[in-house]
Amino acid sequence: MQYWARRLEQEIDGVMRIFGGVQQLRGIYNENRNLFEVKENVPRKLVEKVAGDIESLLAKKVRALKRLANAAEKFQKAHHWQDNIREEDIEYYDSKADTEYDDPDGEEIEREKSNSLKLEFTDDANFKTKVNYSYAAVQIPTDIYKGSTVILNELNWTQALEDVFIENRKEDPSLLWQVFGSATGVTRYYPATPWRAPNKIDLYDVRRRPWYIQGASSPKDMVIIVDVSGSVSGLTLKLMKTSVYEMLDTLSDDDYVNVASFNEKAKPVSCFKHLVQANIRNKKVFKEDVQGMVAKGTTDYKAGFEYAFDQLQNSNITRANCNKMIMMFTDGGEDRVQDVFEKYNWPNKTVRVFTFSVGQHNYDVTPLQWMACANKGYYFEIPSIGAIRINTQEYLDVLGRPMVLAGNRAKQVQWTNVYQDALGLGLVVTGTLPVFNLTEDSSDRKNQLILGVMGIDVALNDIKRLTPRYNLGANGYVFAIDLNGYVLLHPNLQPQIINFREPVTLDFLDAELEDENKEEVGRPRPSFWGTCCPQSQYIDEVFRTYTWAPIKSTNYSLGLVLPPYSTYYIQANLSDQILQVKYFEYLLPNSFESEGHVFIAPREYCKDLDLSDNNTEFLENFIALMEKVTPDSKQCDNFLLHNLILDTGITQQLVERVWKDQDLNTYSLLAVFAATDGGITRIFPNKAADDWEEEPEPFNASFYRRSLDNKGYIFKPPYRDAGYRELDLENNTIGILVSTAVELSIGGKTLKPAVVGVKLDLEAWAEKFKVLASNRTDRDQLGARRVRVGDAALLPQDLICVLIDDGGFLVLSNQEDHWYQVGKFFSEVDANLMSALYNNSFYARKESYDFQSVCAPEAQSNTGAAPRGVFVPTVADLLNLAWWTSAAAWSLFQQFLYGLTYSSWFQTGESLGSPGMEARETSCIMKQTQYYFSTVNATYNAIIDCGNCSRLFHAQRLANTNLLFVVADKPLCSQCESVKLLQAEVRAPPRDPNQCELVDRPRYRKGPHICFDYNATEDTSDCGRGASFAPSLGVLLSLQLLLLYSSASRHPLPPAACL
Repeated sequence: MQYWARRLEQEIDGVMRIFGGVQQLRGIYNENRNLFEVKENVPRKLVEKVAGDIESLLAKKVRALKRLANAAEKFQKAHHWQDNIREEDIEYYDSKADTEYDDPDGEEIEREKSNSLKLEFTDDANFKTKVNYSYAAVQIPTDIYKGSTVILNELNWTQALEDVFIENRKEDPSLLWQVFGSATGVTRYYPATPWRAPNKIDLYDVRRRPWYIQGASSPKDMVIIVDVSGSVSGLTLKLMKTSVYEMLDTLSDDDYVNVASFNEKAKPVSCFKHLVQANIRNKKVFKEDVQGMVAKGTTDYKAGFEYAFDQLQNSNITRANCNKMIMMFTDGGEDRVQDVFEKYNWPNKTVRVFTFSVGQHNYDVTPLQWMACANKGYYFEIPSIGAIRINTQEYLDVLGRPMVLAGNRAKQVQWTNVYQDALGLGLVVTGTLPVFNLTEDSSDRKNQLILGVMGIDVALNDIKRLTPRYNLGANGYVFAIDLNGYVLLHPNLQPQIINFREPVTLDFLDAELEDENKEEVGRPRPSFWGTCCPQSQYIDEVFRTYTWAPIKSTNYSLGLVLPPYSTYYIQANLSDQILQVKYFEYLLPNSFESEGHVFIAPREYCKDLDLSDNNTEFLENFIALMEKVTPDSKQCDNFLLHNLILDTGITQQLVERVWKDQDLNTYSLLAVFAATDGGITRIFPNKAADDWEEEPEPFNASFYRRSLDNKGYIFKPPYRDAGYRELDLENNTIGILVSTAVELSIGGKTLKPAVVGVKLDLEAWAEKFKVLASNRTDRDQLGARRVRVGDAALLPQDLICVLIDDGGFLVLSNQEDHWYQVGKFFSEVDANLMSALYNNSFYARKESYDFQSVCAPEAQSNTGAAPRGVFVPTVADLLNLAWWTSAAAWSLFQQFLYGLTYSSWFQTGESLGSPGMEARETSCIMKQTQYYFSTVNATYNAIIDCGNCSRLFHAQRLANTNLLFVVADKPLCSQCESVKLLQAEVRAPPRDPNQCELVDRPRYRKGPHICFDYNATEDTSDCGRGASFAPSLGVLLSLQLLLLYSSASRHPLPPAACL
């Protein structure tokens, strides 16, 4: 077997030496040494320069932001409240005036009459939409009456902001959206553009946007306790569950939370035993588990509050360490639990208590009001569905009091995590600044209300443009993270879903292979060596240097990842214009037949260059532009252009010296190729380009990146998933890439500027493999020569001989029925043998998760006839007169009205996609298992023990390749089937990864350093008041009958997924 392995190694090495041209290309670079310089990447200097550039970019936005916030406070202070203001007195552009909504049956919903200004819009490339620079636009949430006195006064004084918006843009034309989000829910943004509403009802409320929440209050430690005693049943419990759901949506990644239910005892609703970060994944666990709460037992407020205070006093966990609060949802009770407050919270009252009376009932609400007022909180009533959203977010006004009273000290600009812009800009970050009410009452007491939050967007692409890319090589990159460890910049930040309700929270340790060193990123330690890197179906464990520094005056840290071979890079210096023209001619298609086809990387070589996904079209655009400008033009990136043209000439010389003189058919080669850092991929002969399936950008091509990271020859079969079945070898020529990096040493400086390789003809090499993996020579005919596997003497046709790559994918086989399976994970070909290789430690594996995927929702089972989530009264309810006059019937009427008007009011945020996105799609987690060679590197014989069906196998790594050579008995019977190893990406099962385990090993979170949770002058007298509403019995009887009829009609109530 070792003899066969040596024959294979020698054949591969011989072909690559003859056709690869590594030595010749190395010589060509040395001969052209006068055409380029070798430059050095100094990580610390690079990081500091880029961090400074980003700081300068954001500082310009901060100046505009502060100007807006100061102007808003001045305008509001000068504004005179008008009780009799009318809607026709206010001129503004209503961004939703021209928005059309469709109900589920496709019928257009009639819009409200509007006095909105009629504007004209022009396309703008910066905003990727039509805008009007002369006006700002106004967006008012659907559930807020735009004609109310509060809203009209808000529109009146914020109108003056338009002039400041316009002046800001004159000073900085690169400014994107300038936005004022008001505490009343009004959003005024500039420039004006029609609102990008979803195809269903628009649920956008600026007060629930991540940037507003972050700017409106300091970080929070929140414990939510829910009364689940026996008196809480039916609709009231559903209202509580929905209220908790909505409350969780008011929390950001800077906050920490836990949720518990209580009756006689308190217990957490989920597996979380302590406060956890309020990130998307943790909140999803809470939302799922809250739905399982069941009402029973008696109410004991003491149990609930003691549990909550214990949670907030736990100092052995990561938490916000700022605002502390308890949110209690109940249907009412008489106990004030004063002794608990005296023990845990008085006299300092460091924990605010917010109480929520849910449902309509006859209980005395005075104890609930007292609890809130005695603990610097607020009392709210949630009598029905319509009150949930507004009353679960108004607590932010209370938390904003210490900020307002702190004045200028609290005016700290904060920068958000990455999120999808609601108006179509794509990924953005937002600088935020709170806006305070500076008015004073008759006693000269300062107002303590926050007016809103001012925000200015910065597109992520504008920040990316400041980072180096092509001098770092294919495997070097820049990243940036926020205080919570979420990435702002990273090559693996590629969210697939456009859901502007959710921030794009990709943890740095989820974007890479996690190790202990990477947990240090963002801490004072400036650099380290780390391992990486997952590459699609493969994992390469290689070393990288990580260097980082803070971006001053922001919440971000910037990092640089660099492999050792990217310390140096080539910078072309083509001052000879005649040589420029000569090399450029090798890019022209009329040279391809003799010099090989050229793909050029689709990079932004010049400002006026039109990009295209079609490389032929892109090359035509590039050539057309080069006929108008020179490589030294100011509108072009001279570094990119000079390197591209240099590599065009260098690869052409490789064609002349090596490829043209060889007969590829002699060695059954379909093509030879070279790819370079400069962006050239040259394929020879020209016709081979028709079947070339690799990325035209070498930095994105798997073969290129893996060849740089691994020594020797890297085999890459065409990837086939498990469902791939048929391959007509007569009509389809399938190739296997074999590539290796070209390493240069110039003046003691080592670099890898190119990768060369060949493309093997699968069918011909499969036949050649039969010869090499035997004792025959090419002259031998198939005969009865016997060979041994272990102690068994077998004929060659009784053996399975395969080459498997380091990811576990089949590369070559001596079995013809395997040929159409080349490129499949080997467990799909021979599950029994692949399991044996894994169990005998030839392979190790790592499970990884993709948190940015999109999936179709899993099927829901409906066991009842009524629409899911709609409360249907029991017979006992119908016979109970008290029920008919209760909040249950009234709330159902509200739900009925919302259902008739807006069919998807209660659908969760995850279904809110971008225009054109199927509503069925939702964010999800995908799981992939990647296999790689373990440390075993020796020849190995073993038996797959299965009684009379046992099999012998022999495995050996082929030197200087990423291949494993395996020879095994053919399976004699099918009784030995083993569990098939899975490699393909699949949707992760529920609770995988296990969040309950992950929170017990919390990752490092620095968190914001700003905290305003106390001010001695705070006036806590405004702490909520009760309200009641008693509809008439006759009206409710009629409405309930109408509701029951509707639930059975062809227009059922909308499914309320959150109830």
